[in-house]
Amino acid sequence: MKKLFNNYSKKNRQSARTVKAFTLIELLIVIAVIGILAAVILPNLIGMRERARDTKKKNDLMQVKNALRMYYNDYNAYPRANVSNQMCCTIPNALCSPVCAGSLTVSGQTYTKDLPEVFEYYRTNDGEGFLLTIELENASDKDIAISQQRCPAVAGFSYTQNTYVVCED
Repeated sequence: MKKLFNNYSKKNRQSARTVKAFTLIELLIVIAVIGILAAVILPNLIGMRERARDTKKKNDLMQVKNALRMYYNDYNAYPRANVSNQMCCTIPNALCSPVCAGSLTVSGQTYTKDLPEVFEYYRTNDGEGFLLTIELENASDKDIAISQQRCPAVAGFSYTQNTYVVCED
């Protein structure tokens, strides 16, 4: 009987030592695969955030464009900003147009409540046209080239590679 008990306990000890587990090589392979996946996926996620911010900027400019059209319907000209016809919203507290105070309100009439924080407005000298420009983060955005072709630059102004443009069309 003692011999049986000794054999039984030896088997238990051996099975306790041979517990199924991951080997070091298996763990290293899994870590390497996770690292490769992270290296491939992470840049795409960062790019998605840039594209989302750019989409918001484009939509904001379209809202400003619609507000400017409503202004034009009321006054038969687009709003004048400063001496060089710029609405300077790129520099906080800039001495440009009061239109950049966060909303486009003229004589008690609000055309839009929220203006984008960073954009530039250029009005043509005759007041019949305008350009709205904003810098996008994603330089490979196809809409940049399309917008620049649709809206030619006004005299004395040129576009940078990342400049998205909206005009009166």
